[in-house]
Amino acid sequence: MIFKNKFLVIFVLTIILITFSAGLSAQQLSGEKNAGVTEIKEELNSSIIFIMALILILVLLFIWEPMPISLMAVLVPIALTIFSDLSQMTVEDALSGFGNPATITVMAMFVFSAGIQRSGAVQLLGDRISKLTGKNPKRQITLISALTGSTSAVINNTPVVAALIPMVRELGRKTDVSPSKLLIPLSYAAMLGGTVTLIGTSTNLLASQVSERMLGHPFSMFEFSLLGLIVLFIGIIYLLTVGYKLTPARLEVEDDLTDEYEMRAYLTEVLIGEDCSFVGKSFDEIAENKDLDYDIIRIIRNGKQFMEPLNAKTVRVGDHLIIRAKQDTLLELTKSKGMKTLPEMVVDDDSIEQPMAGETLVEVVVPAHSFLVNKTLKEINFLERYDCNVLALRRGEELTHQRMEDYHFQPGDLLLLLSTEKTLNRLRKNSNFIIDREYDPNLFDRKKMYISLAVLVFFIGSVSLGIIPVAIAALSGAFLMTLSGCINKNEFFNAIDWEVYFLLSGLIPMGMAIDRSGTAAYIAAKINNLAAVFQPIFILMIIYLLTSLLTNLISNNASVLLMLPIAVGTAEQLGINPFAFVITTTFAASAAFASPVGYQTNLMVYSSGGFKFKDFIIVGAPLQILLAVVVPLLVRMFWGF
Repeated sequence: MIFKNKFLVIFVLTIILITFSAGLSAQQLSGEKNAGVTEIKEELNSSIIFIMALILILVLLFIWEPMPISLMAVLVPIALTIFSDLSQMTVEDALSGFGNPATITVMAMFVFSAGIQRSGAVQLLGDRISKLTGKNPKRQITLISALTGSTSAVINNTPVVAALIPMVRELGRKTDVSPSKLLIPLSYAAMLGGTVTLIGTSTNLLASQVSERMLGHPFSMFEFSLLGLIVLFIGIIYLLTVGYKLTPARLEVEDDLTDEYEMRAYLTEVLIGEDCSFVGKSFDEIAENKDLDYDIIRIIRNGKQFMEPLNAKTVRVGDHLIIRAKQDTLLELTKSKGMKTLPEMVVDDDSIEQPMAGETLVEVVVPAHSFLVNKTLKEINFLERYDCNVLALRRGEELTHQRMEDYHFQPGDLLLLLSTEKTLNRLRKNSNFIIDREYDPNLFDRKKMYISLAVLVFFIGSVSLGIIPVAIAALSGAFLMTLSGCINKNEFFNAIDWEVYFLLSGLIPMGMAIDRSGTAAYIAAKINNLAAVFQPIFILMIIYLLTSLLTNLISNNASVLLMLPIAVGTAEQLGINPFAFVITTTFAASAAFASPVGYQTNLMVYSSGGFKFKDFIIVGAPLQILLAVVVPLLVRMFWGF
């Protein structure tokens, strides 16, 4: 996880301390609770101390991420079982997340989303945007947000954003609008759209399961759709007004990738003369004795061009090499090795790509679940494994051309590759990469599109009418996607985000432990001390704000599982409708607007838009504060206290 601004941690902890301090002060000011509020004295004990310490450790580990968060989540059932006397959890309880209906449903929804995405349905809809909006950026934002929000309401929003990023960037290029102005609205609309239905995001499915366990009230398919649509509408209006002015145009509109990645200063063609020390050496030998930071991208010999793998080839007099290096490195290289630069080389997409040889430039995004995360090119043997060259790397605003072999990848990183067509086909099928800028609206299968949409309608209808349980309906739909050929058996397993599976499986019992150990009631009692000063609606706004801040720091799924028991306990001690607190917390957990690391769609646009970390704070914080007021007020209006 990319977390350069540690002040956010301090900010959240400060908010929590202020909340508890204000609560204690309020208790001193008033010895009596508000009318209708039951006085509950919760005493601190060893179980509560253990669970609170475990929560704090988890949050800190999730922020600094010394290892994948899914792996850290697996430690939760281990800790809960080893310290069962303190956690009040049995072995069966600690392992219940692995077979939980919410976990199974979320996994099946990944298959749904993959089937619809592979049919090309989302890309086909996206193609209509450029024809309807022209060069009006606000009209583009309106339609992009409406399309993304409505689509994210019924399928997982991550593949929706992955499918639309290339379309959005191409739209910006065609209409001279900076892609940065369009990409943040794309991500935010995907988050907001996920709040419209039960299946819009995994957060809703998890919250429904917790609500059923604690209150006996699971969510129906359209339980909060009206609220979700209103929030989506408010979000779009914000993005068209305040958000549009605050969103920076980080990326200039460029005609090709070489300009966007500033490759002109880093690619040079050199001629190998008789005096060159490379003559007679294999490229393996050259790489082993390399004392400068450069890469040989291509060899041109007798009019024929060869790219990776070059290992076994031997350099000959008269060869032309395309070298990636900065200018001072190149000067030192030519002096020490006896080669001649050819300044007449024109660096652009046409000169680098060789369509006849099947070579092309391609951008790929590193998703959060990719095995590349926290690894280097050297560790994974990238060049040999994928038979391609890495020309540049982008992380947010940072653009890297040097020492890329030792570069540790993070989620959201963008790679510029010079790839063969064979490698590109492999990358398309590899869930460890998301192909960016690959947009062809004609690449869709009409038959698969109709079948996948029919399966989705079957799923929504059966769940809405209560014919079969949601988990069984999801599994049935995933099976039908495979049986109908919308995805094959290999794509079935590749479509599932196993990182999410282990994250949910580990954290679901954590939520149970927070409730069962009395930790939720204890924290709720501290928050409820504010009732002596504030009305319940303000308590609800505080719950929303704390949940949304936590979401920006860790993840939506982790924050909803940690905060829901506390929210329910707070409502019960206040003597008001706990379901209203459940709905508010659920919406807050999908409000990771102020950080690129709290939600995967933000990570995906972070590098694609060339953003700085602070851009999300500047654009997202006002929206987060606005919804912290609006959502609780609407929840009280619809569900009452």
